[in-house]
Amino acid sequence: MNNMVLNKRVVFFLTCLMVMGSNHVLANDVKVSLALLTEKRAVPPALSNLDPILTDEGIQGATLGIKDNNTTGQFTGHHYDLKHIEVPLHADVISAFNLLVEGGYRYILVDVQASTLEKISALAKPKNILLFNVSSTDDRLRNNSCSANIFHIIPSDAMKADALAQWMLKKRWQNWFLVKGNDEEDQRFANAIKRAAKRFGIKIVKEKTWNFDHDARRTAQAEIPVFTQGAEYDVLAVADVKGLFGEYLTMNTWLPRPIIGTQGLVPSAWHRTHERWGAVQMQNRFYKQAGRWMNDVDYSSWLAVRTVGEAVTRANKVEPAEVKKYILSDRFSLAGFKGVKLTFRRWNQQLRQPVLLATPRSIVSVLPLKEFLHPRTYLDTLGYDKLESTCELR
Repeated sequence: MNNMVLNKRVVFFLTCLMVMGSNHVLANDVKVSLALLTEKRAVPPALSNLDPILTDEGIQGATLGIKDNNTTGQFTGHHYDLKHIEVPLHADVISAFNLLVEGGYRYILVDVQASTLEKISALAKPKNILLFNVSSTDDRLRNNSCSANIFHIIPSDAMKADALAQWMLKKRWQNWFLVKGNDEEDQRFANAIKRAAKRFGIKIVKEKTWNFDHDARRTAQAEIPVFTQGAEYDVLAVADVKGLFGEYLTMNTWLPRPIIGTQGLVPSAWHRTHERWGAVQMQNRFYKQAGRWMNDVDYSSWLAVRTVGEAVTRANKVEPAEVKKYILSDRFSLAGFKGVKLTFRRWNQQLRQPVLLATPRSIVSVLPLKEFLHPRTYLDTLGYDKLESTCELR
């Protein structure tokens, strides 16, 4: 009797191996190809030799995502590969995009300027290509210039500014002095800060533009105290995206006040000191692969690749239309080492995710705070909510 039972178990085990083996052979035909299109931009001179200029931003995160997808693919039989095209400064990005289309790529991560993304989106839409924005934080892409074939992975300017405002409201630091640069990106982030301030009942007591065109390092102690005089405020909010002057405001302002914004206490998608919810293993794997710490674009690229992998696995479909349908369904969620399941907003296809508030060497808080209630999810207290959005997906 025991031998009969044993023999049945052996037969069952061998049958399972045969089924698994046959599935593996059949599933090897399921190949999912992704691409990363990078547009090189002019980089201002570094203020310090301590900050290296990265030449592999984004691609390292996407590569790690491919490895993770293929780990799962060993069991599902799906195989993922990645092609990277980096377009030199002032070269033709559209031609590079067309090469990817001709190569049959239907899932493309885009690390490009907002204006370039708008052009690419118009070309991609009739070809049923899904784009994943991993670097542009421009709110315009989530509102008036939104498109049904773009998923926005990186947090928007509005999401980052709202995270700052929530934390400042909790601290009751509700009077802000806003200092902005004269760059287009600076103006954009300054607008997001002003929107967040109005949204959360914070007062901008003074606003000034940094118009000095010389190196602030040599004159900071003389000029910044004078520049920041004239108002009583709780914090100095800075919009200096390229980092041309903001670092030198700390300890040089007329009043002894905290610095927030693009310098000081900074909102970001990822930070090297983030260790909660299993993030340590992510940090270690990335550092071992890249030899450096992960940044926002790397993290967003990893999330984009994982989004495709999760949707293909769960939906068991590889066609972009079916994958998109699953991504926007209630069944989709993504683990991002942030303590909550990440999902997409259907009205503008922005990824819901917490924003990390950090100084250079420590995490201060993870926003949004659960005290800020919302009928759908407290994650929707960051950025443009459904009723605020002017996006009409088409």
